[in-house]
Amino acid sequence: MTGRPGSARQGKRRKVEALVRARPLWGSNGMAFGPDGRLYVAQFLAGQISAVDVATGDVEVVVSPDGPLQSPDDLAFDSDGAMYVTDLVPGRVWRRDPAGHFTLVTDEVTAPNGIACVGTRVFVNEMIPGGRLLELGDDPAVLASGLAMGNAMQLGPDGRLYYPHMLTGEVFRVPLDGGEPELVAADVPDPVAVRFDREGVLLVLSRGESGFVTRLDLAGTGDRSAIVSELNALDNAAFDADNRMFVSSYAHGGVAELAGDGRTRQIVPRDLGGPFGVTVDLGGGVHVADHYRLAQPAKQPTEQSAGQPAEQFAGQPAGQPADRPDEDVTTTELVNFVHGVAADGDLLHTTSQYGQVRTYDRVSGTTRTRANGLDRPLGIAVRADGTLLVAESGAGRVVAIDHDDQVSVVADGLGSPAGVAVDGGRCYVTDERLSAMYRIGDGGPELLAGGLGAPQGITVHDGVVYVVETAHRRLLAIDPATGDVTVEADSLPVASPTPDPRPGLFVVPGLPGMPRPFAGIAATPDGALVLSANGDGSVLRLKTP
Repeated sequence: MTGRPGSARQGKRRKVEALVRARPLWGSNGMAFGPDGRLYVAQFLAGQISAVDVATGDVEVVVSPDGPLQSPDDLAFDSDGAMYVTDLVPGRVWRRDPAGHFTLVTDEVTAPNGIACVGTRVFVNEMIPGGRLLELGDDPAVLASGLAMGNAMQLGPDGRLYYPHMLTGEVFRVPLDGGEPELVAADVPDPVAVRFDREGVLLVLSRGESGFVTRLDLAGTGDRSAIVSELNALDNAAFDADNRMFVSSYAHGGVAELAGDGRTRQIVPRDLGGPFGVTVDLGGGVHVADHYRLAQPAKQPTEQSAGQPAEQFAGQPAGQPADRPDEDVTTTELVNFVHGVAADGDLLHTTSQYGQVRTYDRVSGTTRTRANGLDRPLGIAVRADGTLLVAESGAGRVVAIDHDDQVSVVADGLGSPAGVAVDGGRCYVTDERLSAMYRIGDGGPELLAGGLGAPQGITVHDGVVYVVETAHRRLLAIDPATGDVTVEADSLPVASPTPDPRPGLFVVPGLPGMPRPFAGIAATPDGALVLSANGDGSVLRLKTP
């Protein structure tokens, strides 16, 4: 018997509670103070820009995801109050006038990232190997070439433009009218952004796990020192009129104030950029795949700890967080472009939309590549014998990866398989394009439920198959023996499905791409379900009816 959504019965409703609350910011990347004194934050993953009041932490979306921006990565204001934005994936630079109207400046820059304004002059660089630094205008001028992946840059007190080479750990400067670039600093760990404070001191942010900010006193002693904090995966920084430094993180989101001795104060709480895949280990621990990292929901903060007074910032020991309001996520490991995840003892198996399947060992902290070159793998599951099953969405098939990393085809001829789950010797898979859920047997895919609305995440508990129907934002319970379909939750905050492939979704491997929506689900030992609510950035626990 084949279940259909039209025949879906209303089942007992599950009680929904948040393990991770909805995000206040959908990621945080380039940022700059605007003419109104607020901190404007580009949000690459969201395709939007928000303004933050650093005194209160209030966040207002000023450019929504349905606007012209697809993947804003950096921004700057000119002397007339216009905001310029680099739109990385489609290769565009935009101008937003003070009235909020957008005009396209150029679409002929590859992976534009760092941007700086000097008066009304606009400079941008390319985040690719061998990239360029250009001044935009009717006849764009190349100031420098051969950049080893450029990023956030700024005008220095000496009237020259400073920028990082992310691949080589160097900082260069070049005159505004071009000329031979000059090396300013070498052996800088993972430089991602260069910024000058109000006293003319150069600070270089590191994007890796170290949490380093390198401080270079170019105008004075020339000394180099490091600011070390618990903040890592840094992306950008901005200084206010009082010379306070505010930083963003491409992996953790949020906005934090960072003092010169490493003390931090969270202004906007860190958040999830997805989440996408979710899994539960044998001990009941929840793990989520969050594009740039593997993460876990932390214990919910108490009401008392959620709002510590700002005065604690001054008295906190160096290197320790002064105030971590509302943080309920901890990072397990920074891992680029993770999408699906499945737990197997101390191992976390992950997929990447760039074609990799990798295994992270939580004990040793090591990562092993299991497969490369797959076509947009999404969901992943583990058989009892340790064999991995992967929904290879771009190829329309499900593949198995054995202990020796040999890849074999389990089922093909599917449309766009998204989620995969195992129950004993049985395998189940959802298919977004064919709007269906299948059981994979010796005879190939067997249709169990058709006419579904973009089904994605799938899990099995006590013989019942649970599916996240993203087009209708529902949780479906499907009896594989009878085909009966019941609705156990609706109005779920999951992202709407997008056309596949999405224009501009994939770029050069190794560079940031826009993650496709994927709402994962997993079952806990007690029968509750955990949902990656990628529509608002939360992780939800759906208790048994």
